[in-house]
Amino acid sequence: MSLFSKRSAVLLWLTLIHAAGIYLFTNGFLLSRLSLSNRTTCDDGACTLPPTHQRLVVLIIDALRFDFVSPDPPEPHSPFHHNILTLPRELTRARPEHSFLYNSYADPPTTTLQRIKGITTGSLPTFVDLGNNFGASSIDEDSLIHQLVAAGKKGAFMGDDTWMSVFPDAFEPNSTFPYDSFNVEDLHSVDEGVIRHLFPALASPTPPDFLLGHFLGVDHVGHRVGPDHPSMRDKLAQMNDVLTRVVDALADDTLLVVLGDHGMDRTGDHGGDGTLETSAALWVYSKGAPLAGSDDPPSGLLDHATFPGAREPHRRVAQIDLVPSIALLLGLPIPFNSLGSVIPDLFAGARLQRALEINAAQIKVYLDTYRASGAGGELDGAWPTIESAWAAAQSFAYKGDAHLITLSNFNRVALGSCRAIWAQFDPVRMGMGLALLAIGIVAAWGVYSSLAREGAAYEPWLLKHLTFVGQGAGVGAVAGSSASVLVPSLGIHPLDASIFAAALASCFASVLVSPPAVSLRRIPSILILALHGISFFSNSFTFWEDRVSQWLLAASMVPFLRRALAAPTRQLRARILGWSVAFLACARLISVSTVCREEQQPYCHVTFYASSTLPEPPLPALLLSLPAAFIVPWALHRALRTSRSELGITPIVLTLLRASLAGGTIHWLLEWADTAELLSTSLARPLRSWIARGALGAATFALTALWLAPKCVSMELVQPEPGVVPQPGPRRVAVLGHANSLGAPYLLFVASLGACVWLTQQLTGQLVLALFLLAVLAFLEAADAARDAAAMEAAFASGALPDAATIPANVPRVALKEVVPLALLGTVAFFGTGHQAVLATIQWKAAFVLAARVVYPWAPVTVVLNFFGTVMLAASAVPLLALWKRAPAQVAEKPKTAEKTGAAADDATSVEPDSRVKAEATLAGVGVMAYYAVLLFGAAVSAAVLRRHLMVWKVFAPRYMAAAAELLVVDLSVVLGVGVVLEHIRGKLSSSLYGWEKKDEKTTQQSK
Repeated sequence: MSLFSKRSAVLLWLTLIHAAGIYLFTNGFLLSRLSLSNRTTCDDGACTLPPTHQRLVVLIIDALRFDFVSPDPPEPHSPFHHNILTLPRELTRARPEHSFLYNSYADPPTTTLQRIKGITTGSLPTFVDLGNNFGASSIDEDSLIHQLVAAGKKGAFMGDDTWMSVFPDAFEPNSTFPYDSFNVEDLHSVDEGVIRHLFPALASPTPPDFLLGHFLGVDHVGHRVGPDHPSMRDKLAQMNDVLTRVVDALADDTLLVVLGDHGMDRTGDHGGDGTLETSAALWVYSKGAPLAGSDDPPSGLLDHATFPGAREPHRRVAQIDLVPSIALLLGLPIPFNSLGSVIPDLFAGARLQRALEINAAQIKVYLDTYRASGAGGELDGAWPTIESAWAAAQSFAYKGDAHLITLSNFNRVALGSCRAIWAQFDPVRMGMGLALLAIGIVAAWGVYSSLAREGAAYEPWLLKHLTFVGQGAGVGAVAGSSASVLVPSLGIHPLDASIFAAALASCFASVLVSPPAVSLRRIPSILILALHGISFFSNSFTFWEDRVSQWLLAASMVPFLRRALAAPTRQLRARILGWSVAFLACARLISVSTVCREEQQPYCHVTFYASSTLPEPPLPALLLSLPAAFIVPWALHRALRTSRSELGITPIVLTLLRASLAGGTIHWLLEWADTAELLSTSLARPLRSWIARGALGAATFALTALWLAPKCVSMELVQPEPGVVPQPGPRRVAVLGHANSLGAPYLLFVASLGACVWLTQQLTGQLVLALFLLAVLAFLEAADAARDAAAMEAAFASGALPDAATIPANVPRVALKEVVPLALLGTVAFFGTGHQAVLATIQWKAAFVLAARVVYPWAPVTVVLNFFGTVMLAASAVPLLALWKRAPAQVAEKPKTAEKTGAAADDATSVEPDSRVKAEATLAGVGVMAYYAVLLFGAAVSAAVLRRHLMVWKVFAPRYMAAAAELLVVDLSVVLGVGVVLEHIRGKLSSSLYGWEKKDEKTTQQSK
């Protein structure tokens, strides 16, 4: 028995085509910034100022949003009524020349590692840098930390361990106290550790020259319970007390900087570019010498912004402006790559003039160096504007406010230009990627058309197809690598050229041997697919894709409703209509659960959580989640019992599924009780970890049992009728469940995968997943009834009796109109489980299902299952369209009325392996792969065409990334389901139940 067949090879080939297109397009679309290793040095002091302070204390309160320390008195009923971090506000009012409070703009992506880079180097992150947040490496660029160490200053650190990854050798030995940064369920350990080491360091007879403390409690409270939870008030009160003690302990020559590395949205998450996420608090305080003079800086140097919920605008600065400001206040050179502009309020009198001149000169040197580098061409378009701004800044013969404004204007022009160029794209690679994605769709459609056309006789075509594809890939790889070497002006890496040419040539070969065909009956489904892909060209349709998907799903069921009206019998009409309505009802209930994108406000209401600012389950989820955990296995049992498939391995698997689903729900109920402080954390945390592990173990045992013995059948002796004398000879045996012997174990495989996904979903998500699985069962019954109607109509047309109706060879069992609703169901359930195509909806709580800390690889796996689980299940369930209530038979199927109670053994012995079943399961898999490939192509084309759109990094780039990940998940799910699991089930049944393997081996030997 082979687990990898020629059918699997075709599916894997399509997966590789998609992967190649994603690789090339992503390399052209999401470019990373070139980091220059230069360091700023100035032995003569020409590039710095005399220091005003000798020591530095930087306290980062992770995710400290601006309104947490807002200068406005909070309104009694404002949603932002958290403002109890009062010390910065009080000191800013009492000592206006010593204390400055800002709303600092944190460049997206608002993830911790990128913000650490920004506040130490003054450089800008790029969108693709987000992925590095989970694998931080040392920062090689010039930075404040490097400049402090080069000046001979000694540092101490305590807090988020990310700092030790990016600056492993910057701090003094025995002066570092890192703590795990990803344990978001722990609200206090990191903060208490920082406090434990912070004050002894400040009180030391030889305090460190620079001290860095990174608190995580505010961020963890936001992730765990949201910004409006009472725990946030308690945490901010603790931070206020810490700041009060720090101010008391400060020496007069010490500069204190307190900041949030980023903010948080209304649910406590961050990562994107929403106003609440990019608005971080910044407080600069000098206990001794004043920072500012009696005269205010020119108004042209100041920027103001109104925070949501505030009553008046406040001073705003870019977060990277801290870098040149701190450097000059400490008498250090500005780090080489910095694009920040000095904060004018912090430099009194003539020092401001000199600070801006040094700042502008440093940025110009950086830009000149960058332009002379290999990536310098990125600046070509912006260079005339930069040069013009520089010339204006140098043209003043006198010093005054106008000169200060031109210097500041040059800095801002440079910053704006660089923000734009690091959204630069490689159109060649983008075009190569789009070409592969497009030809891949055409090739997939050709494979789909050929499978539908060839039917059970697909083996010769499949061999021919794989031969052509293999030869095309080989020739293309050689030609591509040769072209890149012989024609270097193409500027394409040989590896990229080989990948592109090999994939392109193999697709052309596939199209030649398997030309795509379009029939009239597929046009409605193709239209739905096209509309879904085209919708990504509109930012408003992309905002509201959750609603768009609901309407498309409803439209995809129109053919079934038409079939219900035209069915030949009242019973079939009732079956088709009833199950179709049940499917649509489940889908509609799924769409009741939602989270809202920022762009959907104020027209969206959060129902996935208790409220938009309280990320805990709503009351219906608390009441219904545990019953749902038992309803799903019951529904599976009822569905299998209609074909007598509740026998064999089924009872064992369903028992394990009950335990797994119930355990997953109990885990999240305990998590809610822990969050609501109904249980002690010391008791609830280890208890729910072990329950979750047990639930995962039960699901794993269910999958193992299905792998070892995937037989949902039972054998019974056929007893003679009363009064009939038994005939001599072999006794007859009835195989109960034979009519669904392929579909039943595969359904249990999908349900067992669903149990793994169930564990990672929060309580509302579990309700959605239950509705999803019920919808799959309803759709399978609707499709089965529609096929019965088609078979009966074919029987009537041929003059056969209705009770002898079979599905003729020319009636496709799997049609595109059946694939599309299940594909759309996966998308609708994705939104229903509390997700959107934005980074902020990643549910990090899923990383801590199995343990209180981040444990690799389990934490990333559970997060991926949480985010893409419904899409994976939808793709895995699509082959059921070919398997449900399907016996492994090549001969014409028995009447449905007879199959419902099983098949006699003397009939079964004549059954051969069913090529038609394998072909149609592959057909279904290719159909769902093609659907998600079209969605990716639409998202990629829209991102490419609209790459200069203001919403590209907010809307189109995240949707492209989500579509790319979804397609890979779908592809791998189909390869696993059709190429591995189905092949294994069929092989196990054939060898143990029917003895096909021995027949196949004997036939092969005779042919040889």
